[in-house]
Amino acid sequence: MRAEDIAAGRRRWQQRYAAAAERGPGQPREAAGPPREAAEQQQQPSRQWTTLSGEEVEPVYGPPEATEDPRFERIGWPGEYPFTRGLYPTGYRGRTWTIRQFAGFGNARQTNERYKMILAAGGGGLSVAFDMPTLMGRDSDEPQARGEVGHCGVAIDSAADMDVLFAGIPLDEVTTSMTISGPAVPIFCMYLVAAERQGVDVGKLNGTLQTDIFKEYIAQKEWLFAPQPHLRLIGDLMEFCAKEIPAYKPLSVSGYHIREAGATAAQELAFTLADGFGYVELGLSRGLDVDVFAPGLSFFFDSHIDFFEEIAKFRAARRIWARWMRDVYGAKTERAQWLRFHTQTAGVSLTAQQPYNNVVRTTVEALAAVLGGTNSLHTNALDETLALPSEQSAEVALRTQQVLMEETGVPNVADPLGGSWYVEALTDKLEAQAEETFAQIKEMGGDGTITAGLLRGIEDGWFMSEIADSAFQYQRALEKGEKKIVGVNSHNETVTGEVEILRVSHEVEREQRRELAERRRTRAQDVVDTALRQLAEVARTDQNMLPAMLEATRAEATLGEICGVLKAEWGEYREPARF
Repeated sequence: MRAEDIAAGRRRWQQRYAAAAERGPGQPREAAGPPREAAEQQQQPSRQWTTLSGEEVEPVYGPPEATEDPRFERIGWPGEYPFTRGLYPTGYRGRTWTIRQFAGFGNARQTNERYKMILAAGGGGLSVAFDMPTLMGRDSDEPQARGEVGHCGVAIDSAADMDVLFAGIPLDEVTTSMTISGPAVPIFCMYLVAAERQGVDVGKLNGTLQTDIFKEYIAQKEWLFAPQPHLRLIGDLMEFCAKEIPAYKPLSVSGYHIREAGATAAQELAFTLADGFGYVELGLSRGLDVDVFAPGLSFFFDSHIDFFEEIAKFRAARRIWARWMRDVYGAKTERAQWLRFHTQTAGVSLTAQQPYNNVVRTTVEALAAVLGGTNSLHTNALDETLALPSEQSAEVALRTQQVLMEETGVPNVADPLGGSWYVEALTDKLEAQAEETFAQIKEMGGDGTITAGLLRGIEDGWFMSEIADSAFQYQRALEKGEKKIVGVNSHNETVTGEVEILRVSHEVEREQRRELAERRRTRAQDVVDTALRQLAEVARTDQNMLPAMLEATRAEATLGEICGVLKAEWGEYREPARF
């Protein structure tokens, strides 16, 4: 890029930075994914922007004055297309990332207490972890749920559980991310009913629902139906939120689970963004305006242990998304070109051996996420490879973010690694690899769309095969000693004893089943039956499913009953056997 163009870009950035600084940190900014709104975004304290030694630092750095840099068109300035260096001209100076700790265990009452602890300790937003029966759309008293109720997240059977989950937490004052995909829409309806019962204006709710069914077929395997019925529900949800709850984010496209299944950084980047393009095509097929619905899409990435590769991945993701949204899907506004993302440190990098090493791993991964410009962040607890986090380990995980935010000086400068030869080379390489994968996916589909390629790749097992091959290669490198994990295949000697872990009592399941039975006994069964029949009738049409599902939820129909009606209409998906 010519020196005069770089100088002109610097002047544009300075004007935008000055305008943002004039608004001040208390003014609302655009939402991120999961949301980063004024109500829950970490407030930046009044401070001098200096090093620990008192040396002032600039808010961003670029090439020296009057110099050319052929790479700079692809790097740019923060807050400016292609957003390689971040979405906002102020970086984290205006507002830091949202601390959003993922939590849920036992019953709704126990998880509610944990949420209040997180908020009191300085957490900026809530993120709900559901137990396995809930993730699979089953009630706690179904035979398939035995032994699993409340063990990997919170058990939610009906809107009454959602009432308890958020008791004393005004839903119009805190944003909530819900990590669930297969039964995401009925769970969302329960969330709306809980808000109604609090007296909250539902139209003003703000939060994020994962809803990403593509990644379930690719990696996590928590689906209910075949792809098309799931996409029908997701399209209905997108339409409903665009019309009724404009601030709510109905989709958080998840690469996290793809990476945890064994994908490489390049595969996580490419498969995740391809899934996102598929949802853009879904919205367009429903006649939605891309500049209206695209800002409601957010992303969820893994931050793994290879520090620089992860930073480059995040920077490449923003640049690819902006270009495709503008050039392929016709998005005209900056907000529709933004890739907003939440990050979680890599659960798969945690080890049961020498678990205190996990604090170090999580810190490195969290720092990579921050240097990559994450909008919100969850840090894993040291004991999560053994059990759900204890209160003590959850506090350490939270404090890890707060140390990065308050002590390190990292938020002082936007994209401090921008221009690094190594980081920029990695960013370019990951981008090129992703583009090759997009071309391959489109070719598989045969009609020029990403969606057709995704569906064919799922049907043929291509995505799963690619991930399995990568996981196998990494495992072989570990076994040969070519890759090291401290405490596992190197430096095995230790003086560390066992750590105390959180154990969920089996009484939780018994109590949940008792409460569910009492709820069924006292509800108006005729109202429930009518609502479920109406839901089945709507499922046979092309009408939006949300209104009928809300009525069933208000009547205290359970998650298993609602999903059962839809399974009866659409059938259940069975993954083809592969060898």
